[in-house]
Amino acid sequence: MPVHSLGILQALAVILPVAALVTVVFRRVGLPVVAGYLVAGIVVGSNLGERLISEPESVRTLAEMGVVLLMTTIGLEFRISKLLRLGPRVGLTAMVEVGAMLALGLMAGRMLGWSPLDALLAAGIVAISSTMVIAKIFEERAPDWRVRDLVFGVLVMEDLVAIALIAVCTTVAFGGDLSAGAVLSVLGRLGVVLAVLLAVGLLLVPPLMRSIVRRQRKETVLLTATGLAFLAAVVTQVAGFSVALGAFVAGMLMAESGVGHQVEEMIRPVKDLFAAVFFVAVGMLLDVAGAIEAWPVVLLFTGIVVIGKMVGVSAGAFLNGFGVRTAIRGGMSMAQIGEFSFIIAGLGVTSATSSAPLYPVAVATALLTAFLTPWLAGRSEQVACWIDAKLPKPLQTVATLYGSWVETLFERRSPTPSSVGRRVFRLLVLDALVLAAVVVGTSLGYRYAPVWLARFGVAAGWERWAVLALGVLAALPFGFGLALAIRRLARILAERAVPAVAPGKVDQGRAPRQVLLVTLEIALTVATALPLIAIASPFLPPYGLPAVVVAVLAMLGVSFWRTARDLDSHVRAGAELVAHVLARQGARADAESFSVVRDMLPGMGTVVPLRVRAESPAVGRTLGELNVRGLTGATIVALTRGDDRKTFPDARERIGEGDLIAVTGTHEAIRRAAVLMGGHSVGAEPAETVE
Repeated sequence: MPVHSLGILQALAVILPVAALVTVVFRRVGLPVVAGYLVAGIVVGSNLGERLISEPESVRTLAEMGVVLLMTTIGLEFRISKLLRLGPRVGLTAMVEVGAMLALGLMAGRMLGWSPLDALLAAGIVAISSTMVIAKIFEERAPDWRVRDLVFGVLVMEDLVAIALIAVCTTVAFGGDLSAGAVLSVLGRLGVVLAVLLAVGLLLVPPLMRSIVRRQRKETVLLTATGLAFLAAVVTQVAGFSVALGAFVAGMLMAESGVGHQVEEMIRPVKDLFAAVFFVAVGMLLDVAGAIEAWPVVLLFTGIVVIGKMVGVSAGAFLNGFGVRTAIRGGMSMAQIGEFSFIIAGLGVTSATSSAPLYPVAVATALLTAFLTPWLAGRSEQVACWIDAKLPKPLQTVATLYGSWVETLFERRSPTPSSVGRRVFRLLVLDALVLAAVVVGTSLGYRYAPVWLARFGVAAGWERWAVLALGVLAALPFGFGLALAIRRLARILAERAVPAVAPGKVDQGRAPRQVLLVTLEIALTVATALPLIAIASPFLPPYGLPAVVVAVLAMLGVSFWRTARDLDSHVRAGAELVAHVLARQGARADAESFSVVRDMLPGMGTVVPLRVRAESPAVGRTLGELNVRGLTGATIVALTRGDDRKTFPDARERIGEGDLIAVTGTHEAIRRAAVLMGGHSVGAEPAETVE
């Protein structure tokens, strides 16, 4: 038997029994199996690996096979139609989160004195969450559908970013140059390779897979699927990219056949086998001494991942209308790194120019965050409720109404349906791209201008200042145009959610429209600035561009707080009208009167009256005990009990049989509130009785 084959057998003989034991133990104690695989690999690799596995190269071979099958199954869950269904809300959330994590990773690498390549790899390591860790946790503790859709939607977007990062990093790690031209060249080649793979694959793979599945022979489906995965992996490897790219595309092409679910069922046992091999092999390849020596960097990266992802996902999700509770729960579920991070870190190991301890830092960070994730996800509900309760009153008002405003924006097919809106959006993208090009070009000119001019015998000492001056002059019109486009697009969207009135009429929607305008400006600024920072950071000083963005956001924050306070006063005045109408209705359930209220109070969301039934579990409990806002996202605007009426009742108010309450929020929040209060609607909405 060849020596290499014997080495693979020895590796499997060690890895598989250990993986089986870890699966039992870690499932019993309620910890992620992925973390167990990493621990098992570290233990085996540190203590027994040299004696039991004679060829470390065998472990790397098995790990690469695991990568191919793992990426294939991820691709099987991805379809172009699914991406379109996810819509812009999830895409913008991912843009905010991934942009923030890339910027943080790049700045951390630069502050540590790492090379531009190592800083880029570090950014990729911290940017991508672990699909396997999250899937396993959600299997054991299923969240509600909104959190699940948000998390898996963001994961799909992260996977796309990871594929592009791996393509760029693979080329740069093996002798390429991290310059604007080199990156554009790599992305161009990537586009050509993907176009060819997709064009040929869409013609051949879907009909082939449908034909194979119709034959109902499981072994044929398995062999065909794995064969296509490895074939695509070889094609991308020959083209100079990672095997992960080809495997991912193969899975996506099989998903487009419409029989991806059947294929996934066939390939799942093999995927589970090699996924275990992959993660155990990752642990075995870890340099434990190197990880211990780099413990400050490990703690730094763990903090970046946990805090950065919680804040990035939560902020992005809230700005896109998912609500405080859903946004925070989603953010706390994604605070880890995983599969793609190991692949990106492995590029640093194989690169001759990388000198940073990327691999041990990545594995140690993944291990720590994998252990933390179940704890964070399990407490996300309590944390979300606590944060929501501690928000200042003006922010609570904005948080309640903002979701309903965004819901209104996305009720139609496009958030910018008008030709003016589309034109402004195109200008925004164009200004952002040109501004990024000017910033990168100025940085490169500042760095290389003396060298270029020296070739012509010019060495005046002022050339760098001239480059900076020209760069500032070139950037100013595009920066101003970008700010103007953000303002115009935010105004178009705000007026769509809360329409403006004709001149000369009383504008009851002015306060909510102004808050929405400023909030959308913040959202668009963040969604534009973070990718800009990530693109330009390798070419700039660590704090230059982020400082400018922070200053702009600080000014917007002051404006936001002022408009939020105005909105709070506006809503409280409107609540008096709601309470008056609610008290006048009594048991008559005058739906028409509440329609008039909604017309008179634009921007206050969908105000719905609920009557508390005698059998309701809310009877006799205080609002603080019920925690309506924290658990549902809806706000109680008014409460009436006979002749007694109250606006925004406090947490000490006790609910009684027959009470009439008016709630506002998104449709989903109102439905949850109706379930929690055990009431039924008496206003313009269809009656809903909750037993």
